[in-house]
Amino acid sequence: MKVFHLAHKNSILNKFIAEIRDKKIQKDSLRFRRNIERIGEILGYELSKNLSYKSKEIKTPLGIKVVDTLDEEIVLCSILRAGLPLHNGVLNYFDDAENAFISAYRHHPNNSEEFEIIVEYFASPPIDGKTVVLIDPMLATGRSLVSVYAALKNYGTPKQIHIVSTIGSLDGIDYIKNHFPVSTSLWIADIDKDLNEKGYIVPGLGDAGDLAFGQKM
Repeated sequence: MKVFHLAHKNSILNKFIAEIRDKKIQKDSLRFRRNIERIGEILGYELSKNLSYKSKEIKTPLGIKVVDTLDEEIVLCSILRAGLPLHNGVLNYFDDAENAFISAYRHHPNNSEEFEIIVEYFASPPIDGKTVVLIDPMLATGRSLVSVYAALKNYGTPKQIHIVSTIGSLDGIDYIKNHFPVSTSLWIADIDKDLNEKGYIVPGLGDAGDLAFGQKM
């Protein structure tokens, strides 16, 4: 798996990462969602540099210009609900993409720290031979992404898989490396070293879904 860690190079991306981490600024859920969306736009732009293109003649009012345009069938697959703002950011740049949505959440039996990943809903177009972009803002343990990939296989075999994430842990990245094809690419804004005993990223930013949409029942 190729890992593209964008925060390694200074850019305006770091401002957006800083704001989604800042516990004072992240209280503004509108700004939190917008920052996640902007991070998705940047990740989508960087991802686009590694896709296939073909030349196309474009007629302008004054002549013809040959332009290299995207030559990929793309499916964006987002993990509900936290993935929606990041999905919107990527979709802003791949506006012709098909879209898939899946619910995958942690279930803690008896309120224990141990958990399992429950997948209850999946809506997807056929993905056979297409480029699939899996979108999950927080790559903590990696188990949600692996569960989504297992469900995705029922819809076909993609030509290529890209994973887009905002913040991840080293353990989570190592975990998905063992479960995804070697040709998979991970596009991630920033990486933290640690997970706590509950499997949350430290220092991370908290629960992305709650910060974007309010606390769950």
